[in-house]
Amino acid sequence: MNIAENTTTLLQEIPDHVQLVAVSKTKSNAEIMEAYQAGQRIFGENKIQEMEAKYDTLPKDIRWHMIGHVQSNKVKYMAPFVDLIHGVDSLKILKEINKQALKNNRKIHCLLQLQISQESSKFGFSEAEAEEALKFGQILENVKVTGLMGMATFTDNTTQIIKEFKILKIFYDRLQKEYSQLNTLSIGMSGDYPLAITEGSNMIRVGSKIFGARNY
Repeated sequence: MNIAENTTTLLQEIPDHVQLVAVSKTKSNAEIMEAYQAGQRIFGENKIQEMEAKYDTLPKDIRWHMIGHVQSNKVKYMAPFVDLIHGVDSLKILKEINKQALKNNRKIHCLLQLQISQESSKFGFSEAEAEEALKFGQILENVKVTGLMGMATFTDNTTQIIKEFKILKIFYDRLQKEYSQLNTLSIGMSGDYPLAITEGSNMIRVGSKIFGARNY
């Protein structure tokens, strides 16, 4: 598994307007540095403490994205440095991010997670709840909601995946007309990112395609 080669290939393969988040959860600093040396600068983690430890020891021009489910009592640990929080799925979390961002004199960018899959185990707002969260986000001075995120059903049925991506893209396009700050649609992972890009994604989250199978 050549991480640098995989990273270079992927960066060349995806369109210029699509940002690549290299999913580095469970990966070592050495593995992350292989991708970094190939030009990758955005890395995604799903555990705040693991991300904090990596932030402390790795180059400071890395932009760290929190891509996992966010617990409000852990927000304070990433508030000093996190670049983007993907999985905001409640007003309570938005409020806590705002509170911790204020303490750190920062404005933290966030994506609202929409529930688009058929799996009850996945988190996310309904469309009505997301609109309420966007309105709420407008009054928070230290949070900026810059887009939407979603995860398709884990299935080999591409028709189902495309349908779910389309639902989110239509909703995103509608919201963009009202909220000019929305510029990010984060859909697509190692197994389905080409479909996601075709359906309008401009941010993909890719792990195994870069680093190989996950370590547990």
